Amino acid sequence: MTTKNTESSTPIKTLRDEKQEAARLGFSVRTLQQWRVKGGGPPFHKIGSAVRYNPEAVDAWLNDRIQTNTAPAAQAGG
Repeated sequence: MTTKNTESSTPIKTLRDEKQEAARLGFSVRTLQQWRVKGGGPPFHKIGSAVRYNPEAVDAWLNDRIQTNTAPAAQAGG
């Protein structure tokens, strides 16, 4: 039987620690740590001193950052 989080119904066993998620994404653990401090990185759970990532939430975060070119976004009024 899989224990589920009552808030989001995320199976607990799918949560990954920062080392696992950094390896999956191809980033360093330090990069994930900096994003947590500065903001702008993938969403994470903080449980006591433990940090855990939901791979589905991280995938959604990545999908929100898909781009087709490097041109800056058009600014309104200009």
